[in-house]
Amino acid sequence: MYFRIIGNDILKNKMITLVTMIFVAAAAMLVSLAAILTINLSGALDTLMTKSKTPHFLQMHSGEIDHARLTSFAEKNSNVDKFQVIEFLNIDGSEIILGENSLVDSVQDNGFSTQSEQFDYLLDLDGNIINVSEGELYVPISYMRDNITKVGDKAVISGQEFVVAGFLRDSQMNSTLSASKRFLVSENDYEKMKNLGSIEHLIEFRLKDLSALGEFETAYAAAELEANGPTVTYTLFKMMNALSDGMMIAVILFVSALVVAITFICIRFTLLSKMEDDYHEIGVMKAIGLRISDIKRIYLVKYVAIATVGSILGFGLSILFKGILLENIRLYMGEAENSSFAILFGIIGILLVLFSILLYVNGVLKHFRKISVVEAIRFGTSQEKSSGAKRFCLNRNWLFNTNIFLGIKDVLTRKKLYATMLAVLVVSSFIIIVPQNLYNTISSKSFTQYMGIGDYDMRIDIQQTSNISEKTDEILKEISNDRAISNYAALTTKIFKAKMEDGTEENLKVELGDHSAFPIAYSGGKAPVQENEIALSSINADELNKKIGDRITLVIEGEEKDFSVSGIYSDITNGGKTAKAVFTDNSADIMWSIIIAELSDTSMVDNKISEYLSKFGYAKISNVDEFVTQTFGSTIRSVETASYAAVAVSLIITVLITLLFMKLLIAKDRTSIAAMKALGFTKSDIRIQYMSRSVFVLIIGIVLGTLLANTLGELLAGAIISSFGADSFKFTVNPLSAYLLCPLMMVCAVLIATVGGTSGAGQIKISENIKG
Repeated sequence: MYFRIIGNDILKNKMITLVTMIFVAAAAMLVSLAAILTINLSGALDTLMTKSKTPHFLQMHSGEIDHARLTSFAEKNSNVDKFQVIEFLNIDGSEIILGENSLVDSVQDNGFSTQSEQFDYLLDLDGNIINVSEGELYVPISYMRDNITKVGDKAVISGQEFVVAGFLRDSQMNSTLSASKRFLVSENDYEKMKNLGSIEHLIEFRLKDLSALGEFETAYAAAELEANGPTVTYTLFKMMNALSDGMMIAVILFVSALVVAITFICIRFTLLSKMEDDYHEIGVMKAIGLRISDIKRIYLVKYVAIATVGSILGFGLSILFKGILLENIRLYMGEAENSSFAILFGIIGILLVLFSILLYVNGVLKHFRKISVVEAIRFGTSQEKSSGAKRFCLNRNWLFNTNIFLGIKDVLTRKKLYATMLAVLVVSSFIIIVPQNLYNTISSKSFTQYMGIGDYDMRIDIQQTSNISEKTDEILKEISNDRAISNYAALTTKIFKAKMEDGTEENLKVELGDHSAFPIAYSGGKAPVQENEIALSSINADELNKKIGDRITLVIEGEEKDFSVSGIYSDITNGGKTAKAVFTDNSADIMWSIIIAELSDTSMVDNKISEYLSKFGYAKISNVDEFVTQTFGSTIRSVETASYAAVAVSLIITVLITLLFMKLLIAKDRTSIAAMKALGFTKSDIRIQYMSRSVFVLIIGIVLGTLLANTLGELLAGAIISSFGADSFKFTVNPLSAYLLCPLMMVCAVLIATVGGTSGAGQIKISENIKG
């Protein structure tokens, strides 16, 4: 009997059944995809780092090193399992030609290494340790992804020719966020190239127990070993590798949560609509003695069938789309060893969605208890109690057309009924605005301020060279006489010892100079302006357990000096562990210098970069916009695509839900519509009333959705962006898009859906719906 009733009902309400099934399938698909991608990302990352034997501690160092002292330290430290020093030969991008493409515009530090002997292996695309032959060159996988070169191409490195033999996975430098990229050559070729660039040393350690990493870092700093460069740990390697795909998964989880919420609202709409249609029959069933549990079962079985079919369809779609979404993970990290579990977790996710829907349906069906037998049989529809809008009377109306006034009054009178439609429109506005604002933010020039970089046009790095101070002065002299440059500043980074509360010392990289020239965004406090002030990156502040106003002690020229923490900022450079101060120092060696400049005419940036490159070949000079494009370009493009997709999805949701809601209203308002027609209201009048209801609710929904997007949405987007190491996040809003174009599109969608949804109002007959 149940199957016959369900079959007839589905045939009678094809559109409602189809829409509900689509929402269930979408929710199931997104939840399943998020689970599958999470397990695959986690497994592939673990597999990559296990096969590569990623260092637990890496200290990059420019300059001479004392191998004997490092070896002695490694042998005496009980936490060390393995130790090695790898040479990284930096060669300017203009000297690297891959196929037909030069890396002259690359913002990466491109370097050449030989295969490691003990750990930190470079792997091929099959996950095997590469054994490179003479004359062969293995290229970082990012250059394959960007279609810069392919296997078999000729590569020319400072005049020496190689053949691109393949591409490599590098657990240290895979990520676009990594400032360096490693090429692999044979030992003989490396010896021939040694004099073509500057050598940087990668001092690497594997520990017996990773949990002892903090203790080991302290011991390394206390031993005053080589540290003229960034320090990176295993945890940071893992985070950087997982970041881009992790962001994608976070966005999918975010959207899936919203789609699940909308699915529940959709189910509520369809259930209430069906109950309105069946109001008289429900009353009759209750009158002849059918138990409420029996009546509920009829509806519940139907939704079990819809939810089950929708969930199966959603799982099938997740299997279909997972290959596309896993493509990037597989390319950069390879196959996960636990990928078989991913499908299992996807099924578990879908089952959770299915059971949640059925529990929700069961909760909504409790409305049966409230149905009056007498009311249902006599009127055939529920009789709502009017509330509110008592002062909103037609005889006092002078502002609106009569039909518009009646539409608005109905919304104010039946607030509870319209609350569900309002909720969907708020969520729809949220789905449109948040991705749009996120895209506008990360694609704006000011976004560099959230990354600890500042808003300028040209950056000159002087590092991995001798006499950094003299070379910095040489460039500053040129810049000071350059009329094309309107503003500039020089910042030098040095290492100082920071005294911990337990008496130990840690190395702290401090950037000295004028930090007010090109200010960055601070998550708290301000830039240092006094000589006794210091600002800490958020990672350093967390590790040192410091907040604004706290004191920190540095050892300068052998003396201890106290500094007050003036501010905390975000930073993605140098492992995110930096500090800023303005005091002068002539004791510590300069690790590197940067000169940052703003041009009076930004169209001259590329020409000015070429000019300075020809004069100062030892410096790395880059366009900040190009840096952002190369570092975050793929992420920006993904968010842009997601923002457009969000607009489309939101408009479809708005149309479908408005159609269903109008059907519900028409079913509930049959008697009142018949009464209005009897009083002389035309079909056009009635349609205008319903359109004014929809638009009035939509306007409220857009306002609330916008407020929510700019508060909660900013917090959620900030949580995603903070995974870059950017804490002080605020939306950059495009008013034209967010406050004009998107609302206009939603208004058009609602009006179209209202016209379609109220078409049945004209078929309501006075004689059948007004009883004496």
